[in-house]
Amino acid sequence: MATELNPWFRRAARGVRPASESGIMAGSDEESPASERRIGKTWRLLIGKPLRSSESSKEQINPVEGLSALSLDALTSVAYGPEAMLVVLALGGAQALHLILPITIAIVLLLALLVTSYRQVIEAFPGGGGAYAVSKAHLGENVSLVAAASLVVDYTLTVAVSIAAGVAALTSAYPGLIPETVPICLAILVIITFMNLRGLGETARAFLLPTLIFILGLFAVIFIGLMHPLALNSPTVARPIISTGSVQTIGILLILKAFSAGCSALTGVEAIANGVPLFKEPRVTRAKSTELLLGVILGGMLIGLAILADRWHIAPMSGQTVLSQIMAVSIGTGWPYYALSITITMVLGLAANTSFGGLPVLASLLSRDNFLPHRFSLRGDRQVLNTGIWALTIMSGVLLVAVNGDTNTLIPLFAIGVFTGFTLSQAGLVINWVQKRPPHWSYRALINGLGAVVTAIATIVFLVTKFSGGAWIVLIAVPAFIVMFKRIHIYYQRVGKELSLDLMPGKPMPQKTTVIIPISQISKLTQSTLSEALSISKDVVAVYVVNKAPSSQSSSEGGQSPAQQILDQWNSWDPGARLEILESDFASIVEPIVEFIDEMRRQSDHQLVVLIPVVVPDRFRYRILHNHTDLLLSSALSNRPDLIVARAKYPLSKLEKISPGK
Repeated sequence: MATELNPWFRRAARGVRPASESGIMAGSDEESPASERRIGKTWRLLIGKPLRSSESSKEQINPVEGLSALSLDALTSVAYGPEAMLVVLALGGAQALHLILPITIAIVLLLALLVTSYRQVIEAFPGGGGAYAVSKAHLGENVSLVAAASLVVDYTLTVAVSIAAGVAALTSAYPGLIPETVPICLAILVIITFMNLRGLGETARAFLLPTLIFILGLFAVIFIGLMHPLALNSPTVARPIISTGSVQTIGILLILKAFSAGCSALTGVEAIANGVPLFKEPRVTRAKSTELLLGVILGGMLIGLAILADRWHIAPMSGQTVLSQIMAVSIGTGWPYYALSITITMVLGLAANTSFGGLPVLASLLSRDNFLPHRFSLRGDRQVLNTGIWALTIMSGVLLVAVNGDTNTLIPLFAIGVFTGFTLSQAGLVINWVQKRPPHWSYRALINGLGAVVTAIATIVFLVTKFSGGAWIVLIAVPAFIVMFKRIHIYYQRVGKELSLDLMPGKPMPQKTTVIIPISQISKLTQSTLSEALSISKDVVAVYVVNKAPSSQSSSEGGQSPAQQILDQWNSWDPGARLEILESDFASIVEPIVEFIDEMRRQSDHQLVVLIPVVVPDRFRYRILHNHTDLLLSSALSNRPDLIVARAKYPLSKLEKISPGK
């Protein structure tokens, strides 16, 4: 049997919408069509025109674009990873600084393990999710939530740390901007947010040039430094941060501390595996290529910078970063030095984009598993996961404001979440190989098992050494997210049981409907609303509230009361609906209408529909000239599950100007 569009829905499309579902309040508080068009044009200018599902491939990325979209966090970590190692090694005196090269080699070997592991994750879990997907499949629900919560914390910190680091580099060059640190951080965050709302593809292409300049520039620094053993320049004179008092013994604990500190250079390696759905087809092949490309570039940078730092006896200095020292010795302090420094500052800020590629995909998977609100899995007009982007923006913005844009406050929290994910994903892969036993499974399991042990040790060292510095916050944040996930899941389970989502429901049962319309006078607005009401049901009741106070009973027309006047007009008009006059001792009209509806509910089992007449001005500025009774009544009835509350909107046409006095 053919199905036709119900006239009710045609009318709803013309303007009758449930009050609880209208995005901007209608009537006197709703924007006029002209204003809506202006706002719509501005919004489209910011994020671009809507994309069809068939056009979504335009916003998907290739391996090279994947470097700028999902790998900047990992690539830019060379700006602080080696320095973090040297700061720890400096506690052991100048002789301990030579350990940077063997420790870096160990970190690069771990990087190779992680890249191999996450290439396997990409192949086994092409839907994205990384550590969460692996843990869910092989380690159970509770462990998967630990992985998810850790990644959410890490993604939020990545945005905050990247932007704060970029702004810190900017304010170091221009100290006058230091008081504006937080506003600048938030401005950069807003820019990155809107670029991602336009689509990851556009963002990746916009960030590609500075990313390539950064990569090629650093390799040029390394190449020139390696080709000229004595370097082109003498090391700059500065004050090294080396302990001259009590020097720690160079033992296993110091080495482990330096190793775990240097492992901060590995953050972001997991982002590609989390964002596989963002790649063009064949997604798995392209994502694996990007992961390998990232590993080769990052490993080459780390080894090259460690060799140069060891060769030139680079030590951490106050007022100058380790990377800046290496650049100055290798290529001098001319314009190439400043150009590359500006590029590094830029990409440090842009590294926040890694999280905008990973967290929305992770959040969409969590929402499909009923651990986050379902709107996280909905795509916007540009085929992007808008809700995840906005959630990340809000969390990162709050964090930046809370720490006043200070990178040093954020660093102790950094990397703990991602290393937890590293450990869980590799442990899950060990179980995967043992269960499935593919060719060479024992070799794969050995690699992943070794990686899980090493990253677990690094995680423990991180927690112990940085606990008092702020790492305890992560130990609170991760369980808090897990509790939130579980509470949301319990709610969705209850909803599913209540709605019998797994069962075929019975046949729909039609109900008799009574439509209630509050009116203030007889006009075209009343006529239009009654027409809408009578198309829904023949049982329509108009209600008119009148004050019982003596002063309100007089009238200039023959001494008739307002109630009698409206009743006579109604009977003369005879619109086909009955009129109920409600007398009240109070000025508010909302309370008597609510009491009338309650009385109707007690006396009848009909479905009650409250249809509120609303005038829509033709100009935004005219909204304030209308009363807001509809808002008050909607607010009073919005939480009533026994009612359908809707608005019947009457748009005003553009009227000719009327001269004063006419």
